[in-house]
Amino acid sequence: MTRQVYMDHSATTPVDSLVVEAMLPYFSENFGNPSSLYTIGRQARRAIEESRQKVADLIGAKKEEIIFTGSGTESDNLAIKGIAYRNRKKGDHIITSSIEHHAVLHTCKYLETQGFKVTYLPVDKEGLVNPKDVEKAITPQTILITIMHANNELGTVQPIEEIGKIAKEKNIPLHTDAVQTAGKIPVNVDTLGVSLLSISAHKIYGPKGVGALYLRKGTFVEPQLHGGGHERNLRSSTENVPGIVGFGKACELAKGRLPDEERLAGLRDRLIKGILEIKDSYLNGHPVKRLPNNVNVRFSFIEGESMILNLDMKGVAASTGSACSSTSLEPSHVLMAIGLKPEEAHGSLRLTLGRGNTQEDVDYVVSVLPEIVNKLRMISPLAR
Repeated sequence: MTRQVYMDHSATTPVDSLVVEAMLPYFSENFGNPSSLYTIGRQARRAIEESRQKVADLIGAKKEEIIFTGSGTESDNLAIKGIAYRNRKKGDHIITSSIEHHAVLHTCKYLETQGFKVTYLPVDKEGLVNPKDVEKAITPQTILITIMHANNELGTVQPIEEIGKIAKEKNIPLHTDAVQTAGKIPVNVDTLGVSLLSISAHKIYGPKGVGALYLRKGTFVEPQLHGGGHERNLRSSTENVPGIVGFGKACELAKGRLPDEERLAGLRDRLIKGILEIKDSYLNGHPVKRLPNNVNVRFSFIEGESMILNLDMKGVAASTGSACSSTSLEPSHVLMAIGLKPEEAHGSLRLTLGRGNTQEDVDYVVSVLPEIVNKLRMISPLAR
């Protein structure tokens, strides 16, 4: 039987058994609508508020600053559109980066059709935004800065603390997409200096279909969903109680397991070292300022989709970039932004580690990858 190795934890993670256990009663026994006044409704409401505290504790926030949403994407939309529409009379300019997740980029592109102006900052060859570029881009019309905490493809961790100081000095709200960092590395909203922060449950061993937006007290957004006035009138929809309970449990577990960061970084470095022994292979992203579980490499003369399929035949699950756009034939906008040619971007592979991965998993991938690369190069027209 072929060994099975899952190395796509930045796409999604398995739901922790303790998370499932916490969720189960809220599907059938404690099934009440949390807006109802009777006992089972109050039980559901209590569970939501306990989970809200657990999410807040993971990122150093106050309980009342957490707004539950349906995903990280929805959190990004609520943050960006919410700030834009709320402050339209003050200004119409937004600053972001060229390597944001599509949940941010497509939202900004949409707002441009609504009359807003957006500055897309460049990054260096390792995927870093320069805080000085942020400062230079600010105008009297700037109403929001949105820069991701760490890139989902490269793993490069951005200098959000420095950007946060600039934003505070200029009195401009700063939003960061922390979907790839919260629960993986220490995240504290005060240390980062952010006014808004997006997170998602399924990236940290919680269920899919639930996320949260941190909204600093005194920061106001225009609601994007209207209805029953749930989540302090900011996100109408009957709450996904089992999902929220699972999210809270996942945050509680993640906070207790953050020391795993060091172990994962060791496995990451072992994996990078082994892969870079293959001829004409290169590391994408920053060699040091990167997520402890992220490996993004490129190989000359081959394309990533073929590598994914061949790795799958060996029992290894990996990706070429963001799972949200893995079916696209276009080269990754992130890899193009760091200066790669289309053929180089197409030859990239992303391996992201998780709690269940071991040294044996890493060594297995390192052992099967050279044969796959050599086979694909032999049949590649690019290698001739």
